[in-house]
Amino acid sequence: MKHPILEKGSSLFLWWLVWILLGLGQSLIYYYAYGSYTFITIPEGIISVCIYSGIALMLWYPFRYFNRTGTNPAVQIFNLLVTAAISITLWVLLTYYLTSNLFPKDQSFPLYWDATLPYRIGTGVFIFGMAILSYYLFISLNDLAEKKARESKLETVVKETELKMLRSQINPHFLFNSLNSISSLTITDPDKARIMVIKLSEFLRYALSRKDEQPVTLRSELENLGLYLDIEKVRFGNKLVSEATIRDDCYDVMLPVMLLQPIYENAIKHGVYESLETVKIITNAEILNGYLNISVSNNFDPESIPNKGTGTGLINVARRIELVYGKRGLINTQKENNIFTVNISIPINIK
Repeated sequence: MKHPILEKGSSLFLWWLVWILLGLGQSLIYYYAYGSYTFITIPEGIISVCIYSGIALMLWYPFRYFNRTGTNPAVQIFNLLVTAAISITLWVLLTYYLTSNLFPKDQSFPLYWDATLPYRIGTGVFIFGMAILSYYLFISLNDLAEKKARESKLETVVKETELKMLRSQINPHFLFNSLNSISSLTITDPDKARIMVIKLSEFLRYALSRKDEQPVTLRSELENLGLYLDIEKVRFGNKLVSEATIRDDCYDVMLPVMLLQPIYENAIKHGVYESLETVKIITNAEILNGYLNISVSNNFDPESIPNKGTGTGLINVARRIELVYGKRGLINTQKENNIFTVNISIPINIK
């Protein structure tokens, strides 16, 4: 740790301001001790304050050495007492020497010095204690700041690790089913198989090339989701239909990468898989009250046997939003008239 006073100009200014106040208080005490004002009072007070402030600044280095980790408390107290005795003695001797040599013709100085010496030693002890306490305070504040910094760094690492884990939980069945479909198409429709391979490679490149939680625009996210839906449409044909209504001011809004992917997977899993009818996935986006509001809805067959899932997809989306934006309640779902809807609110202009 660097010197807490010399490290910042503001701290040094405050330091000298405190010493001016101490000097004024010291002069009042000496005036009371001597009983009257003399010509030497102000010059001697300035010399005294300058000397002791310099000594107090230098006290930081032995103080840090004596209070290093593992030092016995009894040894620390002994070292501080010895340092106090040396510091006060040095201060008194230097003050007397400089004042007497700078003002040799002042006949009142010896009487003034003798009258104020006991008070001088008392104020020296008091000021030494204040300096040491201030250094203890600086160390405590520095340790607290370092602790908070470490906790913040650890929290960031944990947060990033959790986000990476949540992103990694993309449904592997999508990849397996896509490869199986491509395998079948290579026999029945080689051209369509080639197109599907290209779309799948582009989709995987997007999913794997984004580092950490690097945000992307809604435009980029929708383009990637278009690839995903095109791949799934090869498998389901006319059974899967998609539709999107996006306001023009929404396309450049930033959001976490691959945030909407699990929602579309959920729609296909619980809509297309379980329905004998055509399933339409409808996406809407608009900006309202500082939020990008995205809704993804799909119809479902209420009479079909539900495909029991773990709910991991939507839970992961909710958790990622909470980690990134520090807010809960930004995602909700609803079922109404055989329509399942997921609503997401993304804060915009977040620095």
